[in-house]
Amino acid sequence: MTDTQTRLIHHPYTPPAGFDAPQPGVFKASTVIFPSVAAMRTRDWRYKNGYTYGLHGTPTTFTLEERIATLEGGLQAVLVPSGLAAIANVALALLKSGDELLIPDNAYGPNKALAEGELAAFGITHQCYDAMDPADLAARINARTRLVWLEAAGSVTMEFPDLIEQVRICRARGVLSTLDNTWGAGLAFNPFDLDGQGLGVDLSAHALTKYPSGGGDVLMGAVTTRDEALHLKVKLTHMRLGLGVGGNDAEAVLRALPSIALRYRAADQAGRALARWCAEQPAFAQVLHPALPGAPGHAQWRQLCGAADARGQGAAAGLFSVIVDERFSSAQVDAFCDALRLFKLGYSWGGPVSLVVPYELASMRAGWPAHLRRGTVVRFSMGLEAVADLQADLAQALARALPSG
Repeated sequence: MTDTQTRLIHHPYTPPAGFDAPQPGVFKASTVIFPSVAAMRTRDWRYKNGYTYGLHGTPTTFTLEERIATLEGGLQAVLVPSGLAAIANVALALLKSGDELLIPDNAYGPNKALAEGELAAFGITHQCYDAMDPADLAARINARTRLVWLEAAGSVTMEFPDLIEQVRICRARGVLSTLDNTWGAGLAFNPFDLDGQGLGVDLSAHALTKYPSGGGDVLMGAVTTRDEALHLKVKLTHMRLGLGVGGNDAEAVLRALPSIALRYRAADQAGRALARWCAEQPAFAQVLHPALPGAPGHAQWRQLCGAADARGQGAAAGLFSVIVDERFSSAQVDAFCDALRLFKLGYSWGGPVSLVVPYELASMRAGWPAHLRRGTVVRFSMGLEAVADLQADLAQALARALPSG
């Protein structure tokens, strides 16, 4: 080679092996170089025994998949560009025209929207069931039911269902169960061993955007299983849809994972402290946090998550909602949210900045749940600010927009 350009592209230097550091290396590629035609023809992208194309995995994404599988208590995982992509990957891998899907009425809204839109257009029907009534779930399972979504805690209103009984019902009826485990994050409970005797869900979907990322700057999701056949179904659909994640995003999650338990615990402690304080405020008719006695599903939370840490206090994400008393108008609730200074208006959670979002619950549920007071729902997500500062922020916003006098 005499041309400098060619020599730079095909430079023979290879760094010495044996380099090690606290963080894994970042490998970014579309094209993967094979040593021979035989290797090109024999490598199988379905298994982590070699590399074929960037979309099918690099050392960086393989490492993250293995760590997410360990976090979730599973055996294998695939990475996708978002939590919603994880939900879609599961649905498209396991459902076909003529099948039916069951979704809890308090599920993550885009999951229901996917069922109402694309899945319905594909000839896949769905029903919504009452997450707090296992009998309602059992009654809705029929000969066409192929998949049941579970969610703990429920989106926005934070009800904690009887997951163990729900999984038992699905197992008894021969129906696959998938849990949206973003709230639990692999830390509050093991979705694949709910009862300590191996009873668990078939698949777990996780928005790595939240606690695994921890920075509010990465979009990513994962689907984890313990069953090889299910894993391959998910992975085949994953390949056909061309789902993949960038090396730098994978690096960001890998960098954050070692601190996930610390951040989760800090957000949990802050959330409980502020939820207890909110329960004393006259403007709030109800506080929704599964770790608070009297909250919807508290007994189920205590059973599943109550002994999840050495302190015996259980584990819960740093999320809670309040129902602002119905005597206050929607405009007043909006003014309260606007008056907050540290709590920022924004979707998602699990990052360093505390967030707040008001919701019109009537548009999100089939009917107003009997266990909820009437009013406007406001959800808070704990960041990593000092609890005293967050409490003072809530107090000043209440005084300005929702006076109790």
